[in-house]
Amino acid sequence: MRRLRPLAALALLSAAPGRAAPADLVDPLFGTLADFGQLSPAATSPFGMVALGPDTAPANHAGYDYAATRLIGFSHTRGVGVGCGGAGGDLLVSLDYQGAPAPAVMDKASERAAAGRYAIRYGDGIAAQMTATRGAGLLRFTLPHAGRVTLRLDPRHSYARRRSARWLSDGADDLRAMLVAGTVCDAGAYRLFSATRILHDGHVLAAALTGEEEGVRSASFAVRAGDTVELRTGLSTVDAAGAAAVRDAELGQSPLATIAAGTRAAWNAALGRVRPEGPKAARALFYSALARVFQSPAAIDDPDRRHRGSDGRIGRSAPGETRYAGWSLWDNYRTQMPLLALLQPERSADIARSLVALYAAGKPRWATDSEPFLTVRTEHAGVALLDMRRKGITGFDAGAALAGMAAESDRLARATPDEAIEAAYDDWATAGLAADLGDTALAARFAARARAYRPVWRAVFERPGDDGDVVKARGLYQGTVWQYRWAPVFDLPWLTDTLGRPRLRAELDHFFDANLFNMTNEPDMQVPWLYAGLGDAQPTADLVRTILTRPIAHPYTNAGKRPRAFVGPSFALAPQGMADGMDDDAGGMTGWYVFATLGLYPLLPGEPDYVVTVPAFRRTVLTLAGGRRLVIRRQGRYDGAILGMDLNGRPLDGPRVSHAALLRGGVLTVRTGAARPAVARLQDIPARAGKDELPSPTR
Repeated sequence: MRRLRPLAALALLSAAPGRAAPADLVDPLFGTLADFGQLSPAATSPFGMVALGPDTAPANHAGYDYAATRLIGFSHTRGVGVGCGGAGGDLLVSLDYQGAPAPAVMDKASERAAAGRYAIRYGDGIAAQMTATRGAGLLRFTLPHAGRVTLRLDPRHSYARRRSARWLSDGADDLRAMLVAGTVCDAGAYRLFSATRILHDGHVLAAALTGEEEGVRSASFAVRAGDTVELRTGLSTVDAAGAAAVRDAELGQSPLATIAAGTRAAWNAALGRVRPEGPKAARALFYSALARVFQSPAAIDDPDRRHRGSDGRIGRSAPGETRYAGWSLWDNYRTQMPLLALLQPERSADIARSLVALYAAGKPRWATDSEPFLTVRTEHAGVALLDMRRKGITGFDAGAALAGMAAESDRLARATPDEAIEAAYDDWATAGLAADLGDTALAARFAARARAYRPVWRAVFERPGDDGDVVKARGLYQGTVWQYRWAPVFDLPWLTDTLGRPRLRAELDHFFDANLFNMTNEPDMQVPWLYAGLGDAQPTADLVRTILTRPIAHPYTNAGKRPRAFVGPSFALAPQGMADGMDDDAGGMTGWYVFATLGLYPLLPGEPDYVVTVPAFRRTVLTLAGGRRLVIRRQGRYDGAILGMDLNGRPLDGPRVSHAALLRGGVLTVRTGAARPAVARLQDIPARAGKDELPSPTR
């Protein structure tokens, strides 16, 4: 009998001796418990389409819940911490011994996840291991004893509404399908093609695939102890031939360990552009968050550079370029997109071209019915484009972008007070891009249109009334009057002049003192940074440090205010990785965490600068465009009072630094002195001599 070592390849999940590489510190189980992130431990590559991982009963929006103990199977796609009912779950695969109960019991003690890898034992000891490339997934089962097993491939499975699923071939050597499903919130639909090769002990499965259950392909066959069953699947937005080409190009005949090592190397290359120095636990949380930032959008080109557009038409990228899809811009245009512009500028150029293509296809607010990949929303694409262009990412047709942004303005929603502010931000971006391109008349017209929200702000937000702390009051989306009143960061000078600086500062203090802030959603995520935007970095530093290192009260959900606030960390290295109710939203929230940890924040995307606060790590090295290095360092305590800030020895003019200055490289230093107390107003916890503090980069 062959010796069975079903999880031997899991050695790749362990860090090499010495200092761990960035990929080895990533914990994909971060944020996978219930509504504490809505994330999945699925195997992925940076910016990949495939997220191959477990589907559990019960599940969260990404098909998996860490608390679940029952396994339905393994599917190939899912969103990154999205809300509603999620989207994805394409091509569900399951394998078990005949007669075994379903769903299968998971051996949670055996569960392992790493960057690009996932493995678990389930049922009667079956070991499942998987890895992924950009567009392909490799799933391997190892059988612990002899018997008969049944393999099932179910194309009907979906986290949203499955619109259609059709098999295009039936052979185990090249099983092809076309899949159409509702995308996130079931708004619009996406179309995918898959091509799967099924191997039994390295040879094409001899057992016939039948369709006894409607829509499902299954095969029953005998196995010996130690046998392996392997599925190699490629995905394409174009056609089944493209899916087969993806599978053959990205997986070929390479063993799982080789594919996993390549994906690990890709993660190290992406994550390794940021090198924080500090305790291992702090670096692990940082890299686990950064890995989520680097999961979307998805690169969708086939090996021949073909892709499907959001209008359903087939296009082909120019040599050296890549098309991206899968957007959640309302959630992440203020954090994740600017972070990519800083850390992934060459990829951001492709993302910018992909956003311009959305306008050419008649970009709607939500998804179309002919998306190439699962997506959410496309609001504020123009803000992202202006932000990237002003940060030196110019490899896209800015004239076409401007035309699309100007045409979109008449379609923007403006019915509710929050929509009026958000549309004004888009108009502000259109005015800015027009001015940059020399179209002064268009710039003036859209600058005036951007100011049109001001009467609405004065009528609704200047003096929040009795309903000022009511979620969805006055038609607001997932927020309160108090939270949305700080939204016009593009018009902060007017806001300051209107209220007067003393009143503005007093009302900012009241916002936090009265526990009106909501860290679990995007509408007011910028507010802790407004103090620094107004020139006073210390309150921002105190607030951000408290959010990063201490449990605080989280009183809000997307639908209302809790009778009793959830009290806990905002971010933690655990399956309960985010505050209750906080979805990551395609890197929207993890992007906030990464910026906060670095001590930088893009308060106004569209203006190429950052407000500066105290960095959490004593020293972080960033590799930027052109290979230049920027060191962000803290001299003094993390909880210390700010004494000064300088870049390459020159004091900053207030707590602000330009993107261009950072790109030149050097050393950004923040000096601190004596310790300051935690910000009590963000806590709803009796003092317990520091026992509520979380692991911090200061230790």
